[in-house]
Amino acid sequence: MIVITSNQTPEEQINEIIAVIEKEGLQVHLSKGSDRTVIGLVGSVNPKLAEHLRQMKGVENVVKISKSYKLASRDFHPDDTIIEVKGVKIGGEHLAIMGGPCAVESPEQIDEIAKLVKAAGAQILRGGAFKPRTGPYSFQGIGVEGLKMMAEAGERHGLLTITEVMTPEYVDVCAEYADILQVGTRNMQNFDLLRALGTCGRPVLLKRGFSATYDELLNAAEYILAGGNRDVMLCERGIRTFETYTRNTLDLSAIPVLQGLSHLPVISDPSHGTGRRELVEPMAKASVAAGANGLIIEMHTDPDNSMTGDGVQSLFPDQFSNLLKDLEKLAPLVGKKFSTQEAISVK
Repeated sequence: MIVITSNQTPEEQINEIIAVIEKEGLQVHLSKGSDRTVIGLVGSVNPKLAEHLRQMKGVENVVKISKSYKLASRDFHPDDTIIEVKGVKIGGEHLAIMGGPCAVESPEQIDEIAKLVKAAGAQILRGGAFKPRTGPYSFQGIGVEGLKMMAEAGERHGLLTITEVMTPEYVDVCAEYADILQVGTRNMQNFDLLRALGTCGRPVLLKRGFSATYDELLNAAEYILAGGNRDVMLCERGIRTFETYTRNTLDLSAIPVLQGLSHLPVISDPSHGTGRRELVEPMAKASVAAGANGLIIEMHTDPDNSMTGDGVQSLFPDQFSNLLKDLEKLAPLVGKKFSTQEAISVK
């Protein structure tokens, strides 16, 4: 349920409304939009309380939210959420670019790639230290040492870092070394992990499960939000369909649909979404045209010899750089802000 007031309602009156709600043992989520203030009630609401709130001074309306996800809903938070990390903004009109290898392989490898990611104009270095693999004998990542390598490379070249966390036990150590934590498709409904991320103190990129509906993705995000972490990004990374030509089917319609249902930033992953290098560039551009708030793209200096075997979907450095130059031209045409020159100066 939400209580709607105008922005002209005095703060003292809003505090009085909140006090009435909290007296009933309910949690409050306050969201100030451009023309109204929304007070969200989390918990089971007594009908008598709803009627009392409706009659209070300053209240324009009281609306019951039927969606199972509350905090992730745009009804609760009418304006776009903009996440800011060390000066980099993600969400709204801002376009964030995350680039790097599927996995951290060595200090030299991640440092060289970080340098190229920075030079191309991206703001965030991606790389996995822990890798969930389909087969138990495949390369699983180099663990905490990989986190340290990526953190050092990011700091050296002035980039934020994002890495995947697979279990609740590793949330704290990943949060110690990375600026943003990623939940992979296989862990989208790992509820113990999501609860732990709710208190991790780091923004979270939540990837859509490869068979998940929009509602399932938003309810997964709700777990993190309910834990107190409001900095959540949704990621469309492709879903499993009958088509076998591509690794997955990148669902471009997810971008505007999720932005209509939720206030959270929506990121697109054209690398996993297609699994084919030649398709990454056109689908990255299509994602931005569809309104994506950012892209996460695999790039490797020697993709044919990548330790994860995902080189077939990784761009070469020159392809990554050329793509970002094209995105700089495309972004303003679709109402987004992105400049390779501005990104280079980010500290």
